[in-house]
Amino acid sequence: MFELICNVLLWLGLLYAYCFNVLEAPIPDRTARNPYTLKPDIWPKAIIILLLICIAINIINIIRKNKNNPDFSLDALLTIRARMCIGIALVLAASFMLEPLGYMVTCVLVLFFYGLLLGQTHVIRLAFMSVILTLVLYVVFSVLLSVNLPRGTIPELRNFSLYIEGIVSSVKAAIM
Repeated sequence: MFELICNVLLWLGLLYAYCFNVLEAPIPDRTARNPYTLKPDIWPKAIIILLLICIAINIINIIRKNKNNPDFSLDALLTIRARMCIGIALVLAASFMLEPLGYMVTCVLVLFFYGLLLGQTHVIRLAFMSVILTLVLYVVFSVLLSVNLPRGTIPELRNFSLYIEGIVSSVKAAIM
């Protein structure tokens, strides 16, 4: 099970590196104008794509190999130690999601999935509490402590964060 979790985390980390580092790497103008030069982003793209394919094949092989193993079931995954590993992976994933998705979406997702991990069965109540707790944390950090929280790089999510900030600042101005 640990091998599978490590492979999945490695695959997700490489996918993040490909999407947010390799694709956005700047290419010098002199190199971009010359059609005969090998662009500096070709090798990192090729290596990461090959690694993603190999790790995906490894994940499939691990699942096939342990298909009838009773220790490799969903019940075994939800043991205390496995929950701790999943919680750590959730926080690690949140650290990667914070920049592109922004604080609001990342915090709601982390709180929701952590609640599911801890055994909450009422999904609607969990979603509602995740949103409420995110707004409370936003007010505490942004308004009371004056901490600038990430807004996200995806335009729709950034606009949503700016909209929420506008509402909070207008409520703050009305109170004071």
